[in-house]
Amino acid sequence: MSSTGYNSQNGGSGPPYSNGPVQGSLMYSPALASQGYNSVLPGSYPPQIPAKATQHPGHGQQNSSVPQTVPQLDGLQTVHRLSGPQNFPQLSNYPVSGQTFNRPPMGHTQVASSQHTGARPRMPSPPQNTAGEPAPADSNASQGNVHLQSNWQYFSKPQPFANHIYSSAGSISGQPSLQSNANQPTTRQYVTPFGGPPLQNSFMSQEDKMSLEIEEDASSYQFAWSKLVKETGERANSAPPGSDSSLHNSYDTIEGGGYMPSINNLASSVGGLSLHHSQQLDGLRALNLLQERNILPPTPLKAPTPCLLEDIQKLNCNPELFRCTLTNIPQTQVLLNKAKLPLGLLLHPFKDLSQLPVVTSSTIVRCRSCRTYINPFVSFLDQRRWKCNLCYRVNDVPEEFMYNPVTRAYGEPHKRPEVQNATIEFMAPSEYMLRPPQPPVYLFMLDVSHNALETSYLNTVCQTLLENLDWLPGNTRTKIGFITFDSTIHFYSLQEGLSQPQMLVVSDIDDVFIPMPENLLVNLNECKELVQDLLKNLPQMFTKSSETQSALGPALQAAFKLTSPTGGRITVFQTQLPSLGAGALKPREEPNQKSSAKEIHNLTPSTDFYKKLALDCSGQQISVDLFLLSGRYSDLASLGCISRYSAGSVYYYRSYHTQHNPVQVEKLQKELKRYLTRKIGFEAVMRIRCTRGLSIHTFHGNFFVRSTDLLSLPNVNPDAGYAVQMSVEENLTDTPVVSFQSALLYTSSKGERRIRVHTMCLPVVSAVSDVYAGADAQAITGLLANMAVDRSITSSLSDARDALVNAVIDSLSAYRSSVLTVQQPGLLAPHSLRLLPMFVLALLKQKAFQTGTNASLDERIFAMCQIKNQPLLYLLLMIHSNLYRVDNLTDEGALDFNDRTIPQPTILQLSVEKLNRDGAYLMDAGSILIIWVGRNCGQNFFTQVLGVANYETMPVEMNRLPELDTAESARAIAFISWLREQRPFFPTLHIIRDENPLKTAFTQNMIEDRTESALSYYEFLLHLQQQVNK
Repeated sequence: MSSTGYNSQNGGSGPPYSNGPVQGSLMYSPALASQGYNSVLPGSYPPQIPAKATQHPGHGQQNSSVPQTVPQLDGLQTVHRLSGPQNFPQLSNYPVSGQTFNRPPMGHTQVASSQHTGARPRMPSPPQNTAGEPAPADSNASQGNVHLQSNWQYFSKPQPFANHIYSSAGSISGQPSLQSNANQPTTRQYVTPFGGPPLQNSFMSQEDKMSLEIEEDASSYQFAWSKLVKETGERANSAPPGSDSSLHNSYDTIEGGGYMPSINNLASSVGGLSLHHSQQLDGLRALNLLQERNILPPTPLKAPTPCLLEDIQKLNCNPELFRCTLTNIPQTQVLLNKAKLPLGLLLHPFKDLSQLPVVTSSTIVRCRSCRTYINPFVSFLDQRRWKCNLCYRVNDVPEEFMYNPVTRAYGEPHKRPEVQNATIEFMAPSEYMLRPPQPPVYLFMLDVSHNALETSYLNTVCQTLLENLDWLPGNTRTKIGFITFDSTIHFYSLQEGLSQPQMLVVSDIDDVFIPMPENLLVNLNECKELVQDLLKNLPQMFTKSSETQSALGPALQAAFKLTSPTGGRITVFQTQLPSLGAGALKPREEPNQKSSAKEIHNLTPSTDFYKKLALDCSGQQISVDLFLLSGRYSDLASLGCISRYSAGSVYYYRSYHTQHNPVQVEKLQKELKRYLTRKIGFEAVMRIRCTRGLSIHTFHGNFFVRSTDLLSLPNVNPDAGYAVQMSVEENLTDTPVVSFQSALLYTSSKGERRIRVHTMCLPVVSAVSDVYAGADAQAITGLLANMAVDRSITSSLSDARDALVNAVIDSLSAYRSSVLTVQQPGLLAPHSLRLLPMFVLALLKQKAFQTGTNASLDERIFAMCQIKNQPLLYLLLMIHSNLYRVDNLTDEGALDFNDRTIPQPTILQLSVEKLNRDGAYLMDAGSILIIWVGRNCGQNFFTQVLGVANYETMPVEMNRLPELDTAESARAIAFISWLREQRPFFPTLHIIRDENPLKTAFTQNMIEDRTESALSYYEFLLHLQQQVNK
């Protein structure tokens, strides 16, 4: 891949710094280049990226009967337009915030050509009548005269000439070999063979002593940290000021980028792949969605199970940690293009786990070539040799690895914990350290302007900090410090021996300096009394201040200087738009934008100050977390960059006020407590590896890509999720399975260097029908959501919405044309994708992408931030809410959880048709819980659960359930408490009547019903049918 700008790879869309044309950001299109869509790449951080092999000159060219190009979500392209030849750039050719990198391809490439058949019009607006009933079948007849054709075309990824074999259907066969091990038998069978029993692990007895080798592969990717591009266009390859470039280089070497050799033959013969017949039939079973409308299951959806042998599948990684959009991996890129489904991974690598095997051995066994950690899916050729499941190299088994610490037996390396657990954590030896582990450093920055004092947030923050000081992750080395700011910056000396904290004021915000730096970050254990004294007095120290300005930028610069020597975490509390000094912002929200039904502007940062500072922080192992508490526009699009590129988190509390909005106060208390006490990893890096032939090219989440595929995470927390997009770069005809492995190297709060490894194994298929059989609709939705956020920011919201719709149209069109043998009327979908149209419609109505709404610009940006940073489990709940009836909870089918009985009501469809005024219904929308009580609800619910006499005496809104001594009250409280405990954020509870304004929010989550600006689910299906059946 040609060098592209760090600003592109890391989501920049700021000032027009040019790093040259985009070539191969995912799929490069000369056709689009001629239309001017890749002229320059905005960016300010030029990378040093290994160049990819030259692509075929015809790669990505499009032939179309209509001079149109349509928006795509990274390899998926189409659009709906009603009139006029228009040009719409591909998403992949924009500088997306999903960070795009490719490993160097293995050898020469050849490319299959792409064909376009025409353009589609944009999805129609809904009819003006807004009744909740489904539209008749001819409701879209007004558009029947528009000739529409499917033209979503995946561009082929470069394919190697070697092994360029295409199999049309059925099975995989082959007899790969490696000269040095040509006669070695396969020792582990992963998928069901066509005949005979599965092969078992076998061992050949050898008593030879093996030398201990854990040295790192020297041929890792080279990393070069690039300085910021100055406005003059100068570029420098030296390290950022104050940093050690050798330190950054060494991180890549320590984790071991590894070079995957181009091995065209494997060391063992493999059998063909045949999917279990029942699973294949169920995943492919065609459903007419227009007739099967009640398809939402009554219980939470489970991730599909890969079609592997049972003894292999039971070792696979938990899908909550590692999940693929396709549980059957297509054998070639051509097959992936034919299926028109996105291939990607969704990760939750640092999730809190109740059981996590930890290996303390000094020997960490890794492949000598690609640096893969030994895992359950490697093959043992005998007791002394194992074959890597990613690059197929045969490695020696170290002598120490022959002993199993669990069974205390010798000679059983295949039974060690590393080979029996897909998720495992290693205690890293000194070779994995570039410096002594950094101490936990926590610096708190507090806005004390007049606007901040009006909200009284300082009382909540300081009190919560006081209560949780002893629970901050760390040890005797933990350091803490405080900075407050308005138009000036206030430091606090907490030197041991002082009778009270000393405030030091710096009024020169144009040239910030650190007074007495040795006393501003102090040891928490040694100075705890001074810290407590400061937190008790801080809320009253500025009560008489009338300063309305905010110098956030200079305060951040000061915080960066203070924490640079050690690294650590900066926590910022901000209540308004920064108005002074570096990073000052101006209001950009347009007065009429809230009601705009077409385009939303100002989704991109207005300055690159916060991104540049974030990259400086990342280079010094500093992460910045932002708590924004504001009822007015604060330009979160710009401020959020400080957290995004430093691997931080963003919290947003709209209209926070202690008296006027007490619900938000409780939310801040709970979430801040979780934030302060949750596990944390410092100076972390993460790399994702995959079997040779697969390529990872785009990353989504909060981080900075330090080298081609090494993610820099100054802090890593258990509530962060990540996503990556992938392609098939070389044909997978020689292997029945592929594997994916993520490795997270971090320093614990106790000062231990650790490596958390997750490994997932999936089967390879050669028939497009098998690809559909293994499609994961939830994971696909999560990946599409991340891609759509990038599309919204780099292009426009309408193009992102169009591309989401086309993701459904083209996958169902491909299924209809490639899999169905008998063409039938209706909208047919495979059982595996039956919920995809519903999820995409929910995504279109989600705050990040909806139009014609009163959502503020900051609310929309925050919704996008959540999509990019939430693990899939929580993201899905924010996209598609769960609706329960709660006035008749019973213990039937209840869940036993921590010695409590938790009712499990059925999940209802999100339509007002499912509501009854005789009941009470709970809408779980992730960050908010709304219980709507019907006017005619049973008397028992009012008295036994709500503690009121009847509907008339019920308050317009309640925010908590009273604890009554009744079975009905206990069940309701247990259920709501359980829902809250299942997520890292605190959802607020609102119990409402018809008169409450929140009734609108309740009904807006009914995604199957029509709104003023969006189609109902039935109308959406009719629109899809119109496009698919062309």
